[in-house]
Amino acid sequence: MTQERDSASRTEPGGTSRTRRLGPSGDGGGLGAARQRAVAWIVTLISIVTTVVVLILAVHIVFVAFDANTGNALVHRISGWADDLAWQFRDVFQPENHKAEVAVNYGLAAVVYLVIGRILVALVRRVR
Repeated sequence: MTQERDSASRTEPGGTSRTRRLGPSGDGGGLGAARQRAVAWIVTLISIVTTVVVLILAVHIVFVAFDANTGNALVHRISGWADDLAWQFRDVFQPENHKAEVAVNYGLAAVVYLVIGRILVALVRRVR
């Protein structure tokens, strides 16, 4: 059997030759391969978005814990994004210590995002 990148030829038992198109992975292409690539792309996208959101929340926690300069543009921007991302979790727990409050509430938001991201990845992978 001779294989090329785009097609494969083989001789059938009766002496007839048959050629079929192969996809980039050599598996015959088609909808199955396209679906797997789409699922893989979506899973990667969900994982990247989840990671970025969790990193923003974690960096904000670190900035608050170590008293970062709130006049700094980067600290201010991360703080704004984290506030938007933490939405309903910003005041779930209200300890007297502000640093503990931020760590617990924003940490809770980060965990929720991680769990939701993992659930979405598992659901999308089931499409395969």
